[in-house]
Amino acid sequence: MYRYDEFDANIVRDRVKQFRTQVERRLAGDITEDQFKPLRLMNGLYLQLHAYMLRVAIPYGTLSSTQLHKLADISTKYDKNYAHFTTRQNLQYNWPALVDVPDLLDELADVEMHAIQTSGNCIRNVTSDQYAGASAEEIEDPRPWCEIIRQWSTFHPEFSFLPRKFKIAVTASDHDRAAVRVHDIGLHIKKNDKGEIGFEVIVGGGLGRTPYIGHTIQTFLPAEYLLSYLEAILRIYNMLGRRDNKYKARIKILINAEGAEEFKAMVDEEWEKMSRETTVDIPAQEVERIKDYFAPPAYAGPSQIDENDLAKDSEFQRWVNNNVVAHKQEGYAIANISLKPIGGVPGDATDDQMHIIADLGREFSHDEIRVTHEQNLCLPHVKKSDLFKVWSTLNAHNLATANLGLVSDIIACPGLDYCALANARSIPIAQRLSERFENLDHQKDLGELKVKISGCINACGHHHVGHIGILGVDKKGEEFYQITLGGSAAEDAAIGEIVGRGLSSEAVIDAVETLINYYKDIRHDNERFLDAYRRVGPTPFKEALYAKA
Repeated sequence: MYRYDEFDANIVRDRVKQFRTQVERRLAGDITEDQFKPLRLMNGLYLQLHAYMLRVAIPYGTLSSTQLHKLADISTKYDKNYAHFTTRQNLQYNWPALVDVPDLLDELADVEMHAIQTSGNCIRNVTSDQYAGASAEEIEDPRPWCEIIRQWSTFHPEFSFLPRKFKIAVTASDHDRAAVRVHDIGLHIKKNDKGEIGFEVIVGGGLGRTPYIGHTIQTFLPAEYLLSYLEAILRIYNMLGRRDNKYKARIKILINAEGAEEFKAMVDEEWEKMSRETTVDIPAQEVERIKDYFAPPAYAGPSQIDENDLAKDSEFQRWVNNNVVAHKQEGYAIANISLKPIGGVPGDATDDQMHIIADLGREFSHDEIRVTHEQNLCLPHVKKSDLFKVWSTLNAHNLATANLGLVSDIIACPGLDYCALANARSIPIAQRLSERFENLDHQKDLGELKVKISGCINACGHHHVGHIGILGVDKKGEEFYQITLGGSAAEDAAIGEIVGRGLSSEAVIDAVETLINYYKDIRHDNERFLDAYRRVGPTPFKEALYAKA
């Protein structure tokens, strides 16, 4: 993985020193909360419903064991013995005291971590496929390109104060695990007929109150021109993006207003002008230098799962069948760790659990842990012969739930339990749903089923792209929930359709079960919920849902 150079280290340490002074001024009353707000947001510090929240960057979702141990230690020392992993491959501490935040940031800097660009109107933490560098499907490891974008965008003077926050995701597999089509810029690595590497460039995706699927404006951008083309996109957005209305400030609104073809024409014109005046593209030798940081680990020889282990423990076999996926190296596997135990809080991990996973990463996964877009973790490089040891440890610490991609593997935002913007609670709905469908055999029979829950229209729980999406709304001071169907964040990306009126918190669990029972009645063979919905359309599902009303 990438290691800081002297410039990275100095930047992070200097930022901590600057912020320490700003915090001291706030605590002394020399500046107001309103004056402090832009300063803290530039350092990843939010003011939530009950306390401050610090969001820590995990670039492209890659952690070392040392870093995860430190994150666990911080949760013990400065928080309430747990942390929350997000859909942006970040980590959040929900209860730090303001006076402790500079010390917390100093400890993060000790392990080459920070909270820069996790908030504010800048280019946020660049995300990627959690299986990058390990997947048998990918064209090449996308993480070096994420790192190149990180270095280019950090404190970029032209893009430090954009009209609104800006999110970039990169993938290199046909199966999109990074949701690139619902980002401001999505990059899909491709290979042309000559074997050259390039990018499909997708712009204008996003969720929130006005959700859009992104538009492809380059089907194959040669890799050597990546940064200059990104800069051209950002320049057009910076010049034309709305600054008078934050609800209309995202690039998706600009592209919808101008049209994708017109936006592409403006970008291409700006790009051509840039190529005449200057270039920001990095030399090939620098690309190779960064790629060297992501060289594959020293794999051992072939290995296999012990058939006796599979035979003697059905729970281990279930976990292997559902949570373990193919690795590009013979004898290895990718082991997914669900942070969605039945009745648990999606994405949360205790300090003890983080220490356990960090130890497993060091012993069995070449010192690597990954954070997934769907609020889980994974060990990307595990020998097949070690899987039983890994599972046994996970199982002893409530980390071996075999529900990856199933109905209880729910994405949920913090909702009204934490967030001042929320209209309704998300976490209790997720917990009750997972308890309703706790039988893992039943879940496996249902197949892939993505349930996503947001506590408000800002859509931090990505409800728009859930096979079943649930949106919390306020109705005369009461919490109600609106259901959408047919969304997807994968390569078949789609925005879900609202199926009817809002439902009470008591009724929404039964409603989801009614929808799933109807799906079971109409499915063809092993047809997915999403495919069944697309086949018959929304009307039959709506009729089934409201038949008893």
